[in-house]
Amino acid sequence: MALTALDPRTALVVIDLQAGIAAAPVVPHSGAEVVARSVRLAEAFRARDLPVVLVRVSFADDHGDVVPGRTEATRGGGGARPDGWDVIVPELAGHAGDITVTKHNWGAFHGTDLDVQLRRRGVTQIVLTGIATSIGVESTARAAHEHGYHVTLATDAMADMDAEAHEGSVRRIFPRLGETGTTDEVLELLAKTHG
Repeated sequence: MALTALDPRTALVVIDLQAGIAAAPVVPHSGAEVVARSVRLAEAFRARDLPVVLVRVSFADDHGDVVPGRTEATRGGGGARPDGWDVIVPELAGHAGDITVTKHNWGAFHGTDLDVQLRRRGVTQIVLTGIATSIGVESTARAAHEHGYHVTLATDAMADMDAEAHEGSVRRIFPRLGETGTTDEVLELLAKTHG
């Protein structure tokens, strides 16, 4: 499906492109490719005075803010992480106008001020990128849809630790939450609708 529109107040929301995650082995695109494409989008949004939101996941040293509850899957979070694992990658960091949101969950809306930050700026649509497709990106896309935002997903600017999980999100879930396209398609539409 082709992308149809970008609202006048669209924000770029970049999920978990931080040192410890962008360096992990991911598919179908490398972390470096996801970062590079997200940087291209961020530069284009900043050039048009559109919001760029950098979302990072972090936990207290005592892991007291890790989401509780029993799961069948083994959870991360029990061991020590290397220093700086939760720092936004330097290619995206350091822009005074960007919004940084720290989350302690998969999705960027629950337990953060993301919705307030977007609504204060009149944002009605978000473009999503990041790692991991089936976890942080999908959780954020679901919540954005439920909050009434138009959702666009730049599928070549995201990756996952599992190829099947990535494909399942892109093919089955994302079309139900919004519109999908490539970085180039988003940039082309941005140029057409925002000069």
